[in-house]
Amino acid sequence: MAEIAKLPAFARRDLRIMLSYRAAMVGGLLSVIAQAFALSFLGKLVDPARLPTFGTTHATYLEFVAVGIGLNMLVLLMLHQVATAMRTEQLTGTLESLLATPTAIATIQTGSALFEVVYAPLRLAIFVGLIAILFGLPFHASGIAPSATLLVAFVPFVWGLGLVSAGAILTFRRGSGAVTLGGTLLGLSSGAFFPLSLLPQWLQTLANANPLAIAIDGLRQALIGGTGWSGVGSDLLKLAPLSLAALLIGTLAFRLALQRERRNGTLGLY
Repeated sequence: MAEIAKLPAFARRDLRIMLSYRAAMVGGLLSVIAQAFALSFLGKLVDPARLPTFGTTHATYLEFVAVGIGLNMLVLLMLHQVATAMRTEQLTGTLESLLATPTAIATIQTGSALFEVVYAPLRLAIFVGLIAILFGLPFHASGIAPSATLLVAFVPFVWGLGLVSAGAILTFRRGSGAVTLGGTLLGLSSGAFFPLSLLPQWLQTLANANPLAIAIDGLRQALIGGTGWSGVGSDLLKLAPLSLAALLIGTLAFRLALQRERRNGTLGLY
């Protein structure tokens, strides 16, 4: 309980840092709106017959891509923030100080990414909600609760990948570009931007095991198709073990990297 009580302090710090850059917050909101307008025009070039059906609803391109890009944006944001959180502590000179306190490594890991883990899904909801309001997209309100549950099951997967990247960055000092590249490749093979049926068969097979593709399809079924809980049940069963495995592997990888740096006395080098 004492360790859990420390987590809000990390979140308050990151919230205050974000609020101190108000221009960046406003710019991010405006860029979301501009992106939505660009997608609405792009949708006019897409043949509606090539778009899939969710439940009994034949999706428009804007409905289809809003969910996909929104979740892909969440993945990129979380991957970058979780992967570079320890690097930021290192560069600001606070990592060694934190490790010198009677605070568990798991608490530092969790606390450094806690704000982003909460804020990124909220940003996704704002993105999809804004597009739905501005363009009158008929997303189903009954899909909100199933979608939120699906996100809860999916976020640990991204967190685990971020911890693996964080361990690599601690070891090699650089690597944020590789994080972005990995997130982009994950998004391109997930059906976020175009239907998976357009991909070669072997890529479609790989996409069936892509947690991001599973999550996106579940969100589309719930929000566009209005399938409710029945549309996300199988996706939750697929995501839960993948997310757990990713989180465990990420935690282990980060701990091993941290132990190596402490053993070599290079934790303060950057």
